[in-house]
Amino acid sequence: MPDFLYLASQSPRRRQLLEQLGVRHELLLPNVPGDIEEDAEGIEAVLPGESADDYVTRVTGLKLDAAVARCARRGLPAAPILCSDTTVALGSIIYGKPESADHARQMLAELSGQTHRVLTAVAVQAGPQQGAQRLQALSVSEVSFAVLTSAQIEAYVATGEPMGKAGAYGVQGRAAAFIPMLRGSYSGIMGLPMFETAQLLRGLGFAV
Repeated sequence: MPDFLYLASQSPRRRQLLEQLGVRHELLLPNVPGDIEEDAEGIEAVLPGESADDYVTRVTGLKLDAAVARCARRGLPAAPILCSDTTVALGSIIYGKPESADHARQMLAELSGQTHRVLTAVAVQAGPQQGAQRLQALSVSEVSFAVLTSAQIEAYVATGEPMGKAGAYGVQGRAAAFIPMLRGSYSGIMGLPMFETAQLLRGLGFAV
């Protein structure tokens, strides 16, 4: 049975959720001093005509590929590697992380009064002792936003919370006051669906 895994994510929310499952983990982050620079923006670029489902699954796979190469390049002990990515979609429009405060305001104004989807893909690359297999899962939830006033959007953006979050909001933060209804996985909306992640890890022999 594996005794730890690498988490290839800078999200503190994913760390928190993985700790909630009782899984010991170490961070495997890109762009550390002395290592090669990785092109995160290139990985997250949306392809023409790509659906949100295909996008988040493809990006998660690419991030996991990069993490596997990172682990080998650094000569780290072999262990399973977990990667996850979250995106927000309103119809065919894919919302990633806002590039600026103005971009965050625009996203929130477009999501106001609408029901959108939150898609989180999870992928785990097993270590050699598990046959180096790769397991993947996709969690899809629906989130309804109340109609937001300009003042509400402005006040929320001023907190800084929208930055670094797909769709420019965090369900676990102040944006919870905007959400009258959601359907699906709360942890998946946060960034790591607990049920699907636990299933994948059990498949690798973790006692979850």
